[in-house]
Amino acid sequence: MLALYGHPFSSYTWKALIALYAGETPFEFRIVDGDHPDHVAVVKSAGPAGKFPVLEDEGNLIFEATTIIEYLAMHHAPEQILVPHDPDPAIGMRMLDRVFDNYVMGPMQAIVDEYIRNPDAPDQTRIDEAKERLTASYRWLEGWLEYYPPVDHVTLIECAAAPSLFYADWVHPIGEEFPLLARWRAHLLNLPAVARCVEDARPYRKYFPPGAPDRD
Repeated sequence: MLALYGHPFSSYTWKALIALYAGETPFEFRIVDGDHPDHVAVVKSAGPAGKFPVLEDEGNLIFEATTIIEYLAMHHAPEQILVPHDPDPAIGMRMLDRVFDNYVMGPMQAIVDEYIRNPDAPDQTRIDEAKERLTASYRWLEGWLEYYPPVDHVTLIECAAAPSLFYADWVHPIGEEFPLLARWRAHLLNLPAVARCVEDARPYRKYFPPGAPDRD
């Protein structure tokens, strides 16, 4: 059986979990924390940065969430539309995956890192710069959504978008000027695979460094 190493509160773990849940793929979840040093050791051995998530399949270790989803699409969920077989739409889907990782998840994490670095006095200049980058991403996505209606199935795009927008809205709420993006975020959180991740992570909300809002 497949095994996924990660943590229920981790956005990148969500990204892989959404693909597994959506495909109803049998797997064992192995939490990475101080109570499971053997799981930590596997993750540290998998890649140069020792980060989760990591997928184990018959002794093979695959790290990086996007690569895990590509692997699942090829070997364990071929009937899904995680990644299209047609190269042109697949390129577009991979481009959006990078948008969410680099231009939504990236600045969101920069804000979180400031609160980890100095909880009592985070650098407001750095936070404001990260929020400006998020606003630019929200604006671009609002325009993109005019051509991408919400779907009820899960692709690489939904796997990338759901966790990044979930946490980004916590640190820099999606404003009224982005109605399509706000509605799409709500739609994503209602997808069964995403809703399961939200619930699995709920007990850990008190650990969110900037403080978790009382919603979602």
